[in-house]
Amino acid sequence: MRILYHGGTCIIKTPFCAVGRDHLDFGKGFYLTDIKEQAVSWATRIANVGLPQWLNVYQLDEQMLGSYRQKVFAAYDAEWLRFIAKSRVGQKPWEGYDLIEGGVADDRVVDTIEYFLNGDITEEMALRRLALHQPNNQICILSQAIVDNCLQYIKSEPLNDLAE
Repeated sequence: MRILYHGGTCIIKTPFCAVGRDHLDFGKGFYLTDIKEQAVSWATRIANVGLPQWLNVYQLDEQMLGSYRQKVFAAYDAEWLRFIAKSRVGQKPWEGYDLIEGGVADDRVVDTIEYFLNGDITEEMALRRLALHQPNNQICILSQAIVDNCLQYIKSEPLNDLAE
């Protein structure tokens, strides 16, 4: 069993995978992390000021994931960079997967990705820049069956006075 977190502006007891936005790192799905501080930062980001902020906590039964198609990126490497680049331009490299895990294309590395997409730097230059950063971690569940069969809601913790 693995504890995962989702930071946001509402309590989510029953996540839906098809609700997310297009062109995210790993596709339209339910995004979580195994890093509590990262989920808290997602919930308390500047766009959520003045809104309720919640930390949702889940348990993932990894033993039940065996039959699902998974992709795990261990680092900010060439495969990860190409995958993110394709996602950002709408090519949907996540199709065929049920769950994808790997680094976040967050504020620390987004400029490098943009420079690469615009052709301003080569893949080799982008990888040298990315090597300077320790990846955060995100898990994107693309299959509602994983949510229904492998993910259990535990609790939600308020992160500000508006969330009570």
